[in-house]
Amino acid sequence: MRPDHYDGFAERYAAENESSLFNAYYERPAMLELAGDVRGRRILDAGCGTAPLSEALAARGAVVTGFDGSPAMVELARERLGGDATLLVADLGAPLPLADGAFDDVIVSLVLHYLEDWTAPLAELRRVLRPGGRLLVSVNHPIGYEVAFPDADYFAVASWSEEYDFDGQRATLTYWHRPLHAMTAAFTDAGFRLSVISEPPFSPDTPRKLLPPELDGRTAFLCFIFFVLEAH
Repeated sequence: MRPDHYDGFAERYAAENESSLFNAYYERPAMLELAGDVRGRRILDAGCGTAPLSEALAARGAVVTGFDGSPAMVELARERLGGDATLLVADLGAPLPLADGAFDDVIVSLVLHYLEDWTAPLAELRRVLRPGGRLLVSVNHPIGYEVAFPDADYFAVASWSEEYDFDGQRATLTYWHRPLHAMTAAFTDAGFRLSVISEPPFSPDTPRKLLPPELDGRTAFLCFIFFVLEAH
């Protein structure tokens, strides 16, 4: 997808993101739990969207920089954060206007699965991290592709698209599936050491009305997979 793909439905996407099960009560709480104590840490929110995660990190004492390829998303992020973070329009598929070793942590929340090739983006994220810094990643869980397309080849890197309705505005998002071993190989090839792989529960604060009845009392489901990686 083009970096500005979200411009046409940015506001409605942002409204959905604020309160949805997958974003507000699953992915963001899990990412914040993995980030831990961030007081004083210099954090880059790569592909920040409208910056709900940046806002939460800044509230916990982090020094936050965020960027997104969508100018409309970045404008909404600036409205949200004011002067509490540095926000840029930039494309993860291109060299970033950021200094070497500038960050203690980089968080890439639900971004990499939009990219066919992870090589150059991961190299850039490694470049802007200090040695020993952390890369925290969330992406679509690869098992979801197998469930949705049982006749497809799980071991192939392949694109697939899904249509969404954001408060009456329809949009098509295209993702790239990769098997788990291809993800971990991309990380290690880029100079990262794998520290954590997580398949977390959803937040205990999740409103019951948001949970599908087929969960039948379970506290977790497979949707995204999370990684904590150390730069070396």
